[in-house]
Amino acid sequence: MSDLNQTGTFDMGTRRVKRMGYGAMQLAGPGVFGPPKDPDTARAVLRAAVEAGVDHIDTSDFYGPHVTNQLIREALHPYGDALTLVTKVGARRDEKGAWLPAQQPQELVSAVHDNLRRLGVDVLDVVNLRLMGDGDNHGQPSEDSLEARFTALAELKARGLIRHLGISNATATQWREARAIDEVVCVQNYYNLAHRSDDAFIDALADAGTAYVPFFPLGGFSPLQSNTLSDVAASLEATPMQVALAWLLARSPNILLIPGTSSLAHLEENLAAASLRLPDDALAQLDGIAAQAG
Repeated sequence: MSDLNQTGTFDMGTRRVKRMGYGAMQLAGPGVFGPPKDPDTARAVLRAAVEAGVDHIDTSDFYGPHVTNQLIREALHPYGDALTLVTKVGARRDEKGAWLPAQQPQELVSAVHDNLRRLGVDVLDVVNLRLMGDGDNHGQPSEDSLEARFTALAELKARGLIRHLGISNATATQWREARAIDEVVCVQNYYNLAHRSDDAFIDALADAGTAYVPFFPLGGFSPLQSNTLSDVAASLEATPMQVALAWLLARSPNILLIPGTSSLAHLEENLAAASLRLPDDALAQLDGIAAQAG
């Protein structure tokens, strides 16, 4: 496995983490719904990630639902002091697996307690408020006020149930609104080589010392496809996905990665991206992918 220390670290409040982490979403069944086909392998992937040096795992009780948190507890509890668990609240699943909003303050409070119980902890390291966005615009961020929702989580933080707060699927305006209520240690948004609408936001967060965690760093349910990406990868004797991850690490020092997989082989491949250095000409080629996608 790669030496994850090569990429450096970044702080989420009092939690200092290596920039290459792990996202647990894909440990659930198809469509992030139900149990995995092979729970033993899922637990083995979690243990292998931590053994390789991963100290930042992203999860949520609505993955499954409940599946990934239960697997994390079975595989890793009691957790080492260096391990930071980041969860998110703001959604729920129905009996068919649909993603539904759960944004009322009391729903958020209940979700925090569900995460505490299923992860088997007395305090959650980081909780992201996952905003559902504009339903008429494929879930893209909207500018709705988050004051009531974020305040409910800030009150749980004041009670000692949460160490740090973040936001997800949010705009720069919502970030400014949230940080006026309480500290925001991370923003988790949709961003990758081909989807770069958050470029200015990332730079503003870097200036503020705030972590940016791209979800769907490899394209999500529609994996990144680009001749340029494939050509650069071939020239570096790496896989396209390794190059896509290495580009994100090179993009800004406040970017933290949480690529997910349910495969031990893919886990090793993802973590190896931490050792991949991109020459200037490769970076220039890769920077043009967003324009091609647009």
